[in-house]
Amino acid sequence: MRYNIKLTVYRALSHTMQITRRLEFDAGHRIPCHKSQCRHMHGHRYVLEVTLSGRVINTKGASDEGMVMDFADVKAIAMEQLVSLWDHAFLAYAQDSQIVDFLNSLPAHKTILLPFVPTVENLALEAFRLLDPHYHNTYGNDLTLAHVRLYETPNNWADVNRSDL
Repeated sequence: MRYNIKLTVYRALSHTMQITRRLEFDAGHRIPCHKSQCRHMHGHRYVLEVTLSGRVINTKGASDEGMVMDFADVKAIAMEQLVSLWDHAFLAYAQDSQIVDFLNSLPAHKTILLPFVPTVENLALEAFRLLDPHYHNTYGNDLTLAHVRLYETPNNWADVNRSDL
């Protein structure tokens, strides 16, 4: 039996697409007024997903031809602007004086003071705020940060969508 298969080649030149890069980091925090266990100091293996939207690059012979953005560049920006800062740090609410005083007593401790309680919702929003200007139209292809997802655990996460801001 013989089949005729017609292949259609799609050119992605004018198509807007989304790509997502996943990064992981470890950090500690506490939710000072929480009614349960989260009021204690503890840590998480956070997973950050950065989703970008843009036109596929069509520059013939370019290293990033056929891409929205090179995944290595997506990673490099996220690492520099967020992950390397928060990795192995304690993310502390600046008004949580007990924890801030304690952390200040530790020599050279990596502490990030935040103007909000470090819930996954607040951290996801802050991640979006920190990353957004660094991806904006980076390649001249209408690139934007479309979405950030931050996992606190494999079963718990928060999403921030540009369309919701």
